This record gives sequence, C-alpha cells and structure tokens, in this order.
Amino acid sequence: MAPLAIRVFRWLWIAQLVSNVGSWMQSVGAQWMLVGDQHAALLTALVSAASLLPVFVLSLPAGVLADSLDRRWLLVGSSAFMALAAGLLALLTWLGAAGPAEVLILTFALGCGTALGGPAWAAIQPDLVPRYLIPSASAITSANINIARAFGPALAGALVAWSGPALVFAINAISYLSVIVALLVWPGTPHTGGAVGLGPAIASGLRYVRNAPGVRRITLRSAVFVVPASALWALLAVIAHQVMGQESGGYGLMLGALGVGAVIGALVLPSLRGRLDNNALLSWGTLVYVIGMLAVAFLRSLTAALAMLLVAGVGWVIVLSVLNTAIMLTLPDWVRARSLAIYSVVFMGGQGAGSMVWGFVASAIGPVATLILAAGLLVLGLVTMRIWPLYRETGRLDRTVAPMPDAMPNDAVPASAGPVLIEIAYQVSSANAAAFKQAARALAASRRRTGAITWDLWQDIAEPTQFVEQYRLATWGEHLAQREERITGYDRELERQARALAAPQPRVSHLIRPEHMPRVDRGIAVADIKQGG
Repeated sequence: MAPLAIRVFRWLWIAQLVSNVGSWMQSVGAQWMLVGDQHAALLTALVSAASLLPVFVLSLPAGVLADSLDRRWLLVGSSAFMALAAGLLALLTWLGAAGPAEVLILTFALGCGTALGGPAWAAIQPDLVPRYLIPSASAITSANINIARAFGPALAGALVAWSGPALVFAINAISYLSVIVALLVWPGTPHTGGAVGLGPAIASGLRYVRNAPGVRRITLRSAVFVVPASALWALLAVIAHQVMGQESGGYGLMLGALGVGAVIGALVLPSLRGRLDNNALLSWGTLVYVIGMLAVAFLRSLTAALAMLLVAGVGWVIVLSVLNTAIMLTLPDWVRARSLAIYSVVFMGGQGAGSMVWGFVASAIGPVATLILAAGLLVLGLVTMRIWPLYRETGRLDRTVAPMPDAMPNDAVPASAGPVLIEIAYQVSSANAAAFKQAARALAASRRRTGAITWDLWQDIAEPTQFVEQYRLATWGEHLAQREERITGYDRELERQARALAAPQPRVSHLIRPEHMPRVDRGIAVADIKQGG
C-alpha cells in the first residue's frame, strides 16, 4: 500500500475508484436492459464488445496524442466526453427512448472515450510513483478496478430493481466529474515526447514493438489469455438470468464476487511475487481462472457460484497484474503511450472481439457449452507457456535516457531533411570477429527500436578486419531524437559491448543527400539566408 502514501497517486486513485464504480454500474444497467430480449446472449455480449472494440481504431492515435500532448488535458477531455455520453443515455432511458440500438451506440461512444484516455492513464502511472513501487502501484491500480467491480454491480443491481437503469446511467455521468477535478488539481509531469506527425509517430511505435522481443512476448501472452477468458465476462448476465434464474440483484452479486476475488488476489499477490517468478504466476493465475469458469458453467446454486467467482477473480487479477507490471517496467518514456496503446489493442481489443465471438457462439450452442469451450482454449494456452514464456529479463532492463556520446556534425541541417545514413566503421581483430557479429545483431534491434528504418553490417573483402555498420533514418530530426531522447541505458550497453570489441574507437559518418546539405558562406548558413535568417 506504499503508493497510496504518495498524495498525487492517492487522489487520482480515489477519483478513478469513483469513476470505475460508475462504469461498472453502467455496464450492469446496459446489459440488464437487454437480458430479456429473445437475442439476449448476443446483445449482452455486444454491450461488452461495444465498450471494448473502439481500442482497435482509436488506441494507436490516442497513444500518439499521449506521447505528443499534455496528458492531463487529454484525460480531462476524454472524461468530459464520457460524462456527456453517459448523461445522454440516462436522459434517453428516462424518456423511454433507449432501445438496443441506442444502448449499443452510446456504449460504443463511452468505449471511444476510454480508448482515447487509456494510453494516457497508463503512461502517467510511472510518473506518479518511484520505479521500485511500480509493481505495487500496478497491483493497487488493478485492485481499484476490482473494488469498483465488487461494489458497483451489486449497487447497480439494487438500483435497477428499485428505479430502473436511468438512475444508474446518471450516476455514471456524474462519476466522471471526480476524475476531472482530480486531474485539474494535479499539475502534471512533463515527458520527453515531442509533437510528431500521426503517421510517422504510429510507425515509430509499431517499429519499437516489432523490435522489442520482451514487449512482443507480453502482448502475445495477453492475447492467448484474454480472448478465451472474455467469455465469462461476456456471458455472465445470460448465465445469471437464463441458467440460474436470477434477477438484476443476483447478477450484480455475481459480478461483484468477481471483483471481491480480484481484490483478494491483489492483496495476496505481493507475497506470491516473493516466491514465484512471472511465468509461474501467469500459469497459476490462468489455472485458477479456468477452475472458476468451469465451476460457474456447471453450478446451479447462487451461493456456490459466488464462491467460485471469487476464485476466478483471484486468477484474473494475478494474470492482469503480472502483464501490466511487466509492460510498464519494460517501456521507455518516449514511446510508452504508443506501445501501451498497442498493448491495449491486443488486450482490450481482444477482450472486445472475444466477447462478440462468444456471443455468436453462445447463440448457436448455448452459454454453458460456450464457457466449457473457452476454458478448454485457456488450458491450451497454458500449455504454450513452455514454448512462449515471458523473458527472464523482462522489466529489469535500464530504461533511463542515455544520449549518444559522439560529437555532432554541422547543426544547420534542417530537421525535415532526409533520409539520413549513419555509417560506423569498426576495426575488429580476427579473434573478436565472431563475438562482434553477435554483438552487432543485438545492436541492430536497438537501432531499429529507436528510429532506424533499415540496418546492415558489411565486411571488407580485401580487409576482413574492417566492418561497416549502416543504418538509415527517415529524417535528420529523427536522428536527433534518437540521439537525445530515445537511447536508454540498455541500448548504450549494447553499443558499448560492440565497441569494446573494436580498436581503435570506430569512425562515425553522418550522410545526407547533397540537396539537403547547408552551404556556409562567411560563417552564415545559406539555408538560413533563404529562410530570411
């Protein structure tokens, strides 16, 4: 609980808790409005999908915005948008004008707001607490969602039974105000990202993930888990109503039991981290979730189902906390929001797409058989842990900024000039050649992660001890950003290992097409004169 001692983290955490309670109330109200429809299995799953699928379209642009703009104001804007959408749904429901189409459209709008703000929320977390507290902060943030899940659905079930869903939607609209107030009080934290074009920024984020094996493995493990695991969330309302004969209050209790289980999981996770590594935690968390899911498929007693939903909640939060902590500790600041957006596309988008698929499957074979099928896929995914585990060094690499030490050439080159070719000539003894090639392969991924669009290593035919590393960047500005903002301590160590095998120090050349070279006349750059300088 140490992160809660930090004032900024505590107030934002409380504001998120209020908002999350409102969001879970909204989810129960929306699903219960449709649970009596003849197509209930499909419609209730579509409500879940509508809230999550916007990440497919918006997460990457939202990640670019969060890396380029003031993250605080981005979050204020997305929260205000969601407050308006929830308020409109409350008004339409109160007027009796909200049918399935209106519920799905406005739920999709709320999902768009979540997708726009999600990368920024995730990106500010490491700015709120010291690095060594990030695992605890991640667990407490997961607990926030699940405390809300424990109380929000039960409260919503009671309110829906008492006065209908309009009141629940109105409470959700008001809950966003707590987030807006907390964000306006927080001064925010500057970050290293600068304004970049949308296309190049998305490309750099995708390039980073493609060349970061640890990030790729985290996203793979999240997809393997969340797609089948989403079946329980998507179909729980139908299970409660059609299979167990429960009303809105019973459904609220079942959803709340998942939340209570997740809170229990967050409380026991710190002690488990001291005994088990990340891969063991992922395996045990998945297995526990499978047990809870299968039990819900077969049980008909509400009391027994609540007990097993507690178990499923524990497994869910263990898996989520491990993955979220790993991704937070792995990413450098300059690309954090964009990479988290890609992670969100996989995780939340996978949950949304999975919910939609499971809704169609349940319409064909029934919700119980669908849960059994999804549990089987989770077990199959568990088997793949032997093939695709998280890398042992995940979350342990030095991500502090460590600018390149090489002296810069002429600084009058315009940032938009390009492409730029960097050549580094190495003199490597025959004894070190094999080790140098291996070190260069590791360095290649670093160059690509930080901006290179091509990379090659050449060896002189006449002088085999001569090696030339070449990599190309789109613009001179990209190279400046690479040098000053993107190179981390881990990247510098990879470069140091390669250079240590060469003697003397390598020679670095910066090449650009002649038409972009600034001509200098009497100490004044001609490029500056043309611009009126």
